[in-house]
Amino acid sequence: MTMKVDVVSTERALWNGEASSVVVPAANGDLGILTGREPVLAVLRPGTVRITPVSGSPVTIDVAEGFVSVDQDVVTVVLESGHEPAALGRDKN
Repeated sequence: MTMKVDVVSTERALWNGEASSVVVPAANGDLGILTGREPVLAVLRPGTVRITPVSGSPVTIDVAEGFVSVDQDVVTVVLESGHEPAALGRDKN
């Protein structure tokens, strides 16, 4: 099973696609999201969104603030600002 993931900033779309898992830096600690997750709306703290896409390399996006919405295997991450996605393990410039 997969979920649809959209990561957007106020400037542009940063990433979208199908993923098997997403981890976001929620205000009260990291929040792991898998398919079948109950609906949730959470405020994000500074940190890194980690996405495991169905195909391709894992993706990370640094965030300063924003929120995440999860409903029926649709994950929407809205960021005040964000850096371009990078593959996990690569140096971030």
